[in-house]
Amino acid sequence: MRSLPTGTEAVVFDCDGLLVGTEDCWSVAETAIFAAHGRPFGAAQKALVIGRTLEAAGQAMANHFGRPGAGAELAAELLERVRKELARGATALPGAVELVRACRARVPLAVASNSPRELLDAALESAGLIEYVSYSFAADEVCSPKPAPDLYLTACEVLGVAPKRSVAFEDSATGIASARAAGLYVAVVPSLPGTGIDHDWLGTSLAEPELLEWAGALGQ
Repeated sequence: MRSLPTGTEAVVFDCDGLLVGTEDCWSVAETAIFAAHGRPFGAAQKALVIGRTLEAAGQAMANHFGRPGAGAELAAELLERVRKELARGATALPGAVELVRACRARVPLAVASNSPRELLDAALESAGLIEYVSYSFAADEVCSPKPAPDLYLTACEVLGVAPKRSVAFEDSATGIASARAAGLYVAVVPSLPGTGIDHDWLGTSLAEPELLEWAGALGQ
């Protein structure tokens, strides 16, 4: 495993499952939809939808249920269910607030999420992170969301930093593919257990001491 690059000039974070514990909200919604179709929902099923846009998750579920034409319908149902779960509140994951604050004090920072703007703002607000995030980019604001590189390329362009001088923090294979395609250094804290996930740096939590030490040295 490589060390985090000390010459980093910008940091871009994913949101769901990395900064904010919204994957629980999504899992509750997804479990209900799978149950309505008489299907179980476990780690294998979660892997089909994690990190995807609403549209892509809806289509993945439709294909899994043998209803390929129902993608838009299932995406709309998923949005409504997640909206209701998020209204109950979501909390910042361990170390998230501290790391975001430490990075923001040193270098330009953004959030790039495959959620639509409505859900992204709700998650950041609920977790107490929105005041620390001056720039955020949502799936419905680019031509091609993750796994395409557009979200990360847009974030780096707005921040005025080359992707190769930036670090992306991700938790899912979909997000990792996006950051990799954009040319950022990829730091990963996986939402789902497993081996062989692509990464430059791999951790178990944003609360790892190494991360705060690294953030404190940025821009020096």
